[in-house]
Amino acid sequence: MTDSAKRFSQNPILSPKDLIPSRPGLEIACLLNPGVFTFQNKTWLLIRVAERPKQKEGIISFPVLRGDGIEIIEIQENDPDLTATDPRVINYKGADYLTTLSHLRLVCSDDGISFYQPEGYPLLQGEGPDEAFGIEDCRVALIDGTYYLTFTAVSEHGVGVGMRTTKDWKTFEKHGMIIPPHNKDCAVFEEKINGKFYTLHRPSSVDLGGNYIWLAESPDGIHWGNHKCIIKTRKNSWDSKRVGAGAAPIKTDKGWLEIYHGANSEHQYCLGAFLMDLNDPSKVIAQSEEPIMKPIAEYELCGFFGQVVFTNGHTINGDELTIYYGAADEFVCGAKFSIQDILSSLKYNHAE
Repeated sequence: MTDSAKRFSQNPILSPKDLIPSRPGLEIACLLNPGVFTFQNKTWLLIRVAERPKQKEGIISFPVLRGDGIEIIEIQENDPDLTATDPRVINYKGADYLTTLSHLRLVCSDDGISFYQPEGYPLLQGEGPDEAFGIEDCRVALIDGTYYLTFTAVSEHGVGVGMRTTKDWKTFEKHGMIIPPHNKDCAVFEEKINGKFYTLHRPSSVDLGGNYIWLAESPDGIHWGNHKCIIKTRKNSWDSKRVGAGAAPIKTDKGWLEIYHGANSEHQYCLGAFLMDLNDPSKVIAQSEEPIMKPIAEYELCGFFGQVVFTNGHTINGDELTIYYGAADEFVCGAKFSIQDILSSLKYNHAE
């Protein structure tokens, strides 16, 4: 099966122009990779909103969190100490910076298609030195009435996994950095297995090994250990360069179904799936040989960083899986899938 996605005819459902910047002097460059959950009979997205100062000719400027405010750093484009070949990251005098500063913003919908920003809910922003370059790509898991938010925390210290929890989406408990750099793509299972919490995560920026998906377990959902590598990149495949978890795994009668992203050496991001044993998720039962979704629509091919479909969240209604995804690192979109069709497309018993 190759690209079985039934894309929303309304895509993109959200673009940068649809939201207001968080403060004067900034513009929204991108909307990316929302976490997804249901609350008060509505569908909610926790969108990564990437902002930057309005750009001036001949100057690259970007924001960094400093205490309770932000500092705008400006660098001449022709500065010999500047490397700016990637629209997402620049290097200046040997140090890396993000070209945008991301926060997380709540929007909700009655029909799952038309979203608006409700009043009375806070923006979730970086706090402290480990989140000085922003927080990104949140996954949301609901366990026993508590929502667990796992997100990418970015700073000069590196890229790690932060966590906050909430019951009402207005007050939050902060748990700091639960997995230190370099790590991201943390998706918590929404059900304990044999009394333990489980999560998927992805160590990154490694010189030995690769950008692989790992499994970890926890007694309390906050402190993680017994890490195991379960999914690796595959040579000459659509997921040859890096792989990473999407949202919380989906419990099916055949096992835990995980939608994941894979990228090749050309930095094209596609979606695939793999299946884990219900009682021992370290055992991978099956995996996609071909993507279930790849960038083919214009809004997926062209944007801030093109050739990208990337998901952190979904909703489930029986066999219908609605995936909300970031397209071209700029837009938020939606697509529907059949869970049974995905399961039947997997190659089984490939693992040793």
